[in-house]
Amino acid sequence: MSVLIDLIRATDPATRDQALNAFCQSATLQQLLDECEALEMFRHASPSLYEQVRALFFLYAIHRFHIPTSKEVAPGGLIPADGFDDLLHRRFEEAIQRFLSSQKSNGPHDGISSALATAYRNLGFQTLANQVRASVRSVHGNQWMFRARHPMDHPLRVVPSLLKQKHGLFPILHECTPVRMDLSHSGWSDIFFLGMDFPEGARVLNISIDLAVRDYETRQAPRPPVEAFFRIIDAPIIRLVSTDLGAVSEVSSFAQLFDYAADYLGLLKAAVIASGVVPPGMEGVNQSLEELLHRLVGPGLGIEIVTQVNGIPKGSRLAVSTTLLASIIAVCMRATGQALSLTGSLTESERRTIAARAILGEWLGGSGGGWQDS
Repeated sequence: MSVLIDLIRATDPATRDQALNAFCQSATLQQLLDECEALEMFRHASPSLYEQVRALFFLYAIHRFHIPTSKEVAPGGLIPADGFDDLLHRRFEEAIQRFLSSQKSNGPHDGISSALATAYRNLGFQTLANQVRASVRSVHGNQWMFRARHPMDHPLRVVPSLLKQKHGLFPILHECTPVRMDLSHSGWSDIFFLGMDFPEGARVLNISIDLAVRDYETRQAPRPPVEAFFRIIDAPIIRLVSTDLGAVSEVSSFAQLFDYAADYLGLLKAAVIASGVVPPGMEGVNQSLEELLHRLVGPGLGIEIVTQVNGIPKGSRLAVSTTLLASIIAVCMRATGQALSLTGSLTESERRTIAARAILGEWLGGSGGGWQDS
């Protein structure tokens, strides 16, 4: 009988909420390996997303923090090259099976435990991200984004008024968004396990607020602090600009757009994808981004998206990342006819669609948050 499986499946909080360390610190190496084997079988057999993910993170923690500290475990060690290749290409299940096979043949060592820990952790987040995609896909109006696998499948077009130049310039579409303040507590209530283990603690009371610098001389009125701008440009690229970060990226291929970690603009890339401008289904396709832009905007044309976060420091707890995603997604949806109006208030249905897509953007961009913010 597995101690850790009993802990995962327990309904009594006194058992379920025990720290993993309480067992692992007194366990022998063989006990840890036996628990890992049981957890590996359990996560494949369980139909529960909660049980699957918690087992994955238990496996991650055991291989990262506990097995390597055993005096019986050899330092260093080689890992299979094909497993490492699977890891680099996000084939985490395949990587885990190769690493486990190597561990069975050569015994546990630091190298293989490190590789397994990385694979289990990434698979845990990938499992959650897949659930987010499924949830977003279930929202009416989002299904097409996951089916579009070729530029010719793309149903969106930029609204005609944004293609009419005035004095040689295309018009600019502007969206501004308030930030979120949580009045109920200061904890991150969108943390996955808090929401699943202790849902009562994940209830929040949010308000949307505008901000202003306190200045008695100018008496500046509060205004939405997060802004996004959309316009057409005469180059077949997607130009992303963050004025507050001082970062610019000119995206000319699907591979570049879906590489969120390549620069500081991963969140902006995620917003473009979550908005449907470049649908999530386009990831990994062999066609050109220019071909999609030709269909979306016109021959030889592209898109520029500029963002500005006004005077909010990092770690403000004001849900800036989700707000920024929502602002970009909203302006992109307006620009491509997915919202009824280019300006003014959004309908309740449009707001719900934007909220769902903002959560998707959080996971695409790598933050894994956004549950309470949206």
